[in-house]
Parts: sequence; structure tokens; C-alpha cells
Amino acid sequence: MVHTYEVMLGGRAFSIEAGRLAEQANGAVQVRYGDTVVLATATMSRQPRTDVDFFPLTVDYEERLYAAGKIPGGFFKREGRPAESAILICRLTDRPIRPLFPKGFRNDVQVVVSVLSADQENEPDTLAIVGASTALMISDIPFGEPIGAVKVGYIDGQFVLNPLASQYPNSLLELTVAGTEDAVEMVEAGASEVPESLMLDAIKFGQSALQDLIKLQLRIRQAIGKPKFVFPVREIAPEIRETVRSVVGDRLREAVYQPDKRVREALRDELTAEATAKLGERGTANEVAAVFEELEMDLVRSTILDRGERPDGRDLTTIRPVSCEVGLLPRTHGSGLFNRGQTQVLSIATLGSRGEEQTIEGLGLAERKRFMHHYNFPPYSTGEVKRLGAPGRREIGHGALAERALMPVVPSAEEFPYTIRLVSEVLSSNGSTSMGSVCGSTLALMDAGVPIKAPVAGVAMGLVTDDQGRFAVLTDIQGIEDHLGDMDFKVAGTAQGVTALQMDLKMRGLRYDIMERALAQAREGRLFILDKMLQVLPAPRPELSPLAPRVYKTRIPVDKIGALIGPGGKTVRGLQEEHGVKIDIEEDGTVLISSVDAEGAQRALRVVERLGKDVEIGQDYLGRVTRITNFGAFVEILPGKEGLVRLDHLAEYRVNRPEDVVSVGDEIMVRVIEIDPQGRINLSRRAVLEGSPARVAPGGLGPAAGGPPPRRGPGGGFGGVPGAEGPAPERRPGPRGGFGGPRGGGRPGGMGRPSSPGEQEVRPPRKPQW
Repeated sequence: MVHTYEVMLGGRAFSIEAGRLAEQANGAVQVRYGDTVVLATATMSRQPRTDVDFFPLTVDYEERLYAAGKIPGGFFKREGRPAESAILICRLTDRPIRPLFPKGFRNDVQVVVSVLSADQENEPDTLAIVGASTALMISDIPFGEPIGAVKVGYIDGQFVLNPLASQYPNSLLELTVAGTEDAVEMVEAGASEVPESLMLDAIKFGQSALQDLIKLQLRIRQAIGKPKFVFPVREIAPEIRETVRSVVGDRLREAVYQPDKRVREALRDELTAEATAKLGERGTANEVAAVFEELEMDLVRSTILDRGERPDGRDLTTIRPVSCEVGLLPRTHGSGLFNRGQTQVLSIATLGSRGEEQTIEGLGLAERKRFMHHYNFPPYSTGEVKRLGAPGRREIGHGALAERALMPVVPSAEEFPYTIRLVSEVLSSNGSTSMGSVCGSTLALMDAGVPIKAPVAGVAMGLVTDDQGRFAVLTDIQGIEDHLGDMDFKVAGTAQGVTALQMDLKMRGLRYDIMERALAQAREGRLFILDKMLQVLPAPRPELSPLAPRVYKTRIPVDKIGALIGPGGKTVRGLQEEHGVKIDIEEDGTVLISSVDAEGAQRALRVVERLGKDVEIGQDYLGRVTRITNFGAFVEILPGKEGLVRLDHLAEYRVNRPEDVVSVGDEIMVRVIEIDPQGRINLSRRAVLEGSPARVAPGGLGPAAGGPPPRRGPGGGFGGVPGAEGPAPERRPGPRGGFGGPRGGGRPGGMGRPSSPGEQEVRPPRKPQW
């Protein structure tokens, strides 16, 4: 039997349907918002896992391109590995539901969310969270209480519930809040330097709005929910506990309270090995490790709450020693090394042309991504030996968080038309490498000369609570505090405000007064770290790295784009190969020419600008001889545009054969003297050589005062042209006293180049805006 339940949310119907699809799963629901539909299923294994000491939960999120009416590209025409966006939604779904399963539960549970329909306006991420929660609620799988999830925007000074995708460009905030009836469970946000107070108000707004989804799930559970499965809880024998306590004794404090992670782990391993050996066959290594962790957790948490002392000796708000370096690598465009305690991250910035943007084709509208941040976490960073492979969910998630933190300060494509890629290599890990990558990447951008709007830093906050309501917020948590604590609250931003936020809990809900304290301490820590960073590099370098490509920007009429591209791309490919450049053409006629060789880019720019102009009578052009006939020579004056220079217009004197004056491949100055009704262009070299006044072709090369322009042979150079190379052209006297002949060509230095109004080399501002 099909059951459908509905509630109004953000002015649109939000419906949950059960009983139609996936009947063999323990729980399955279909969630719809607008025309976006997801299927969420929850399935449990029949027997518990005896080989693990953790809860084996798996969350998968499946995007099918049919949901948006698309066919996958590639040879196989089917979806491959999950896209980065799908991996991020997996993590977003997993984080709020995981803490709500009971302790000691060891049956495998798999939650699978499949997108069946996507309207490209109502995003499926919060639907996945609500669907997973509802499927678990109506199933027989042990699960605590329902989770609701909403998104919050801030547009025109007002909070907006579940904004449409088209509204986000106008929003200062993109916040996802997931919570229970009583408290917030998970927060993820990207923002444009918003104050902490506004962020807290947005979280409260979202927590209040998701209550309707909580009530809806409770109605569904009451109507069609199954009785919950009662699972056996494995208890550790009292004998094992007593043995471990007797072995550990007073040595536990000595083992745990060590500033060096490697020393601490070595001492812990010694104690657990000694306890395991003493127990023999009466206990397993996993049981010993579980008891040791309980003792360690009690010691660390009570010492923090009672004495305000942390395992490395710091108080609650002190940040570990910070040091920074820039410009470490000689051949990269920018590099920054960030050290905070035993966490070390090396970030590298690379600048590329606009054509190197990443094309993203998923369920949403196709988009191009010009700013990318990638994060790598090799096993040696934690002193472990593991197989190297493709980036996992953790690497994808941490890279995306740092990218979100930096995005608001990256200059726009109009200001800085480069593709920017950052890679953060974690070299040593002991707490909050994601926030370390934010700091290292900021330094790398500044070292590369990218004119960022403001520097960004990040810090991770922890939390310890007890049953009496006491709590302690920890600034800059290290690994042991993350593992034994109740919260990992990452906050990144500038001196002005927050740009990214991510909160994960291991407890059931978080009070607002604790969240407010965490945000305040995070701001203090962020400002401290920013000060350390700016002592090393106070502002972006005024010039780009000499190894980075130079980008020149111009614009041509839209109706000239086809001529620049040429048949099958022949013209633009030829220009790129000839001048060693990369040319990117946009739909509005904007042309970006990039090359490490600035002179090659300038030459290509001149050709492109000339191509964007119409041929006009009376203007002079530098053209290339393409073919010779018995009645004259054809000269290409613009890419794809040729004109004829007849015999009597090839020189100031009588010419019997064109070969006496020019050869194929020569570059000569010619003047347009006629365009006939059929569009055929007639040219004259004689008019240029006689020195009669002429207009210079806009964006082209023309004669300068003092004599006619030279002719350049295939290997020659131009006198007086900035950046030109090669020997001065050979001059030979002609029969009338002028200079001509196959290798002649005027007076050296007789040609200059007027500045081109369309040329613009993109340079960052010399002074930072912050």
C-alpha cells in the first residue's frame, strides 16, 4: 500500500512517499521537492560483525544522468565513478545520522540514496538527508530519532529557506543545517565574509525551520513504522578491565600527556601490548584496546574539565606554534608551507589559461570551474604504511572545504582571467589538516601574485562535556582531542568574517551557547594565525611569477568569431602553433591570448585584433605573399582575407615579373585601393613605397614618419618594432634609385607600431585591497 505525506516548506510542497518502491529493503521512501525526486533505502545485515570494534555504516549517493534528461558522455555511455559533488553529498548525509545509532550496534547498515529526477533548481542534498532519516525511522533498524535538514540563504538582508539554485549567486550565504527536535547535529556553510553573529542567527533560523520535517517523520513512523530490532551488546569481561587497569596504573598519564604524537603513540602501544600479553588467551587485542581507550578518554576529558589542561600541556585557547614559508619550489608559480605544531601542509598554486577550466557535467546545469583546490593525504603523513590510490571521500571533502573557504577572496574572471589550481600536500598530520591547507593555500596564492581580496586562515575547535552540564571549548585541536572529544568544528575566514564552516558532532545535539563560544574562540584563533602568516608575506606579490603565462585580452565583433576559428579550427590552431600561444574565445567576442612568451602573445594579439577589423579602402596592412601569378601577387592581409597586387602596383618602377620583386612567404606593406562589388580586394605596394599619406589599419602595422615601411623576408626582422628579432633587412638599389628587389624592402627602422587600443595585458593591482 502506498502512503504519501506532505508539508509546505519554503513555500513549496515537500512530500514523502512509502510503500511503492524497493520493498525488500528494511526501509525505503521516495522524497519529492519541486520536480526533484530521490529514493532513499536503508538495509541491515542479518548478523552482527564480530571482526570490528566500530559501527559498520555505509552511505552511498547515486547520481543517474537520466534524472536530468542527459546521456553520459564517453565510449561506454554509462555513469562511472561518483562525481565529486556526489561524494560530498555522501559525506553530508553520513555525518548527521551516524551519531544517532546506538553504541555497541555492529550489524552492517547501508543507506543508498538514488536521484531519480532533478529539476536543476531544487537541489537534492537535503532531500538525501531527510530521505535517509525517514527510511531508517520506518525500518526495523535501531535508530534514535529523526533528522531534518534545510538550506539557508541570505539575500537582500533576509534569510531565505531552501533557496533555488538560481538564487544562490545573489546570496551572501549557503548554509546547510541538519538537526533533531532538540539541537543542531551538523552544519556546513560557505559565505562571503559574514560576521559570526549572522552565521549563528542563520543556524537558529534553519534549526527552527526543519522542525516541520521532524514532525512529518514522526507522523510517518507512528503510522507505518516497524518494531525495532533488538541487538545483543557484547560486554567486556570484568577480569579484562581489571587486568588492563592494573597494568596501566599511574603510567597512563605519562603515556597520554606527551606533546609529541609519536612518543605518545609508542608509549600507548607498549602499555596495550603488555596488558595483552598478561591476559593471554583470556582476552583479545581488540578488547584490551577498547578498555585502554575508555581509560584514556576518562583521563583526558576529566583533566580538561577539572584543570583546563590538555594532553600537550596547553590551556583551552592556546594555539600550537605556527611558522610559515613561501617560495620554496623554484619552478612552480607559487608555494606556501604552513606549520602548526605537528601539522604541516605544503600548498602549490598553478596559473593557467581560461581554456584549462574544468568542465562539470552532472545533474545540474553544465558549468565551467576556473578555481580548484585539491587535497592529498599520503600515509607517511601519519607515519603509516598504506597503499596509495585515488583520492578517497576524506580527501575530496577536505579539499572542497578549503576551496569553499578561499572562493570568496579569489578575483573574478574579469579582473584576473586565469584558471587557478591549488594542491595541498599534507606532509605531517596531527589535527586539522584541512584548515592547515586553507592557510598554506592562501600563502601560495599570494606568492604567485594572485590579487586575492583578503587573506584567509582557518582553525578547528573541539569540545568536551560531561553529564553535569559542564563544557570546555578547545581551540586548535590535535588528533587525540578530535578522537576523544565531542565535536570537530572547523571555521575559516578573513579578518572581516567567516567564509566557510563545517561542524561534526559525536554527541546528540549542541547548545547555542556552546556554539557561540566556539565561534568567538575561532575568531580569536583565526586572527592570531593571520598575523603570523602576514609577517612572512604581508600582501600578494605585485607581479606574477615569471614562470606563469601572461594573458592579453581583447575583443572582436561577434560576427568575426567564425573567421578567427576558421574551418574546423584551422585558423586559430595555426595562430597558436605559429606564435606558441593558447587562444580562448568566448561567445561575446572576448579573446584571451596566453603564453609564457610575452612577445609571442603580443604578436598573436596583433593578428587577432587585425582580424577583428573590416578591410577598409585607404588603409595599410602588413600582409604575407601567398601565391604568385603572371599578372601579380596575392597577399593575405588578414587571416583568411586575400587581395591582389597587380604588376603595375608591385613597385615604383616597371616590373616584368612578380618574382623580380616578391617571393611566396614574403611579408610586405600594401594599401587597399579598391573593393569591387564582388568583394574582391585590390592592393597596391607602390602607393606605400611612394610615401603618399595613408590611414593605418586599426590594430595593424603602418608606416611611420621618415620613409616607407620595410618588407620582411621569411627569416628577417622589423627595425623599430618592439620585441622583434632577426637581422636588419637587406637593401638593394632598384632601377629608379629606390630600394627594392626580392630581398629589399625600404629603410631600416622606418616602421613603428602605434599602441593598439584593444590590447590589455592583465596585471594584478600593486596594492592589496585589504
